[in-house]
Amino acid sequence: MITLEGLSKSYGPVKALENISLEVRSGEILGLLGPNGAGKTTTLKIMSGYLWPDAGRVNIKGLDVVEQTERIRDLIGYLPEYNPLYPDMLVFDYLAYVARMRNIPPDQVESRLREMVEVCGLTQAVAQKIGELSKGNRQRVGLAQAMIHDPEVLILDEPTSGLDPNQISEIRDLIKRLGKKKTVVISSHILSEVEATCHRVVIIHQGRVVADGQPRELQAKASRESRLYLKLANGKGQQVLSTLQSLPGVTAVERAEDENDLIHGYLVRSALDQDLRSEIFRLAGREGWTLYEMRREVASLEDIFRQLTSN
Repeated sequence: MITLEGLSKSYGPVKALENISLEVRSGEILGLLGPNGAGKTTTLKIMSGYLWPDAGRVNIKGLDVVEQTERIRDLIGYLPEYNPLYPDMLVFDYLAYVARMRNIPPDQVESRLREMVEVCGLTQAVAQKIGELSKGNRQRVGLAQAMIHDPEVLILDEPTSGLDPNQISEIRDLIKRLGKKKTVVISSHILSEVEATCHRVVIIHQGRVVADGQPRELQAKASRESRLYLKLANGKGQQVLSTLQSLPGVTAVERAEDENDLIHGYLVRSALDQDLRSEIFRLAGREGWTLYEMRREVASLEDIFRQLTSN
């Protein structure tokens, strides 16, 4: 659906993007993740036809963004980070205005407006001035304007920026529903948002792609060891540590957070190809430990993000 090839962009001496290449598949929700200033917004602006690259090309459904910008804009809906709305307009009037700009046939405008109001949850706000709306509802209006012409691709730049937790959850659920019918590209620096919403994650750092894959794939690649977290009772701390340490393949055992005075936590580290769960289960039985919890820990998206963007 979308192809970026060798994309580069500079603002004077500052390189915002450097030779970025990636593909977005049809029906995919792709998250562009990176620290502030990584190049996410520049990438989305070029994809939307708002900026032209210094080098490289963007293709959306076989159309070149630079050479066929007007046709591209019919295919995409774009919500920029700073949602440009008219605060003195009523929600209904604003969406009708956008519909006319998008050349929606007059006999279809009312049905499209009603659909967008319903899909974006604006029924209670449709007769209000935009300037009187909450930040969450203004974001909903922004999504409605991006979708009014029924585009195949949605490009959303920091769609939950500045929202409270309830509003973030509402917008996230809305994006998931939209992703069932459209190709969606989201930029964000909020790790939990990307992990909860996106099928695939691309991490950008200093204008370059440093990781690309499903969250679980990135977690597997980033894991350098196997880690088991245990909670158990009926064992003396130092004895438990030394007994676990004696297991073949164990590289380190650490005390972890205790649940209470009776149930204690331990972190068992081993080589990545070691799975010690069955051995520890049998060991607990032999030693008379009560095993309350045992889980494998993998690198979180936050761990991966820090590894790749710390320099």
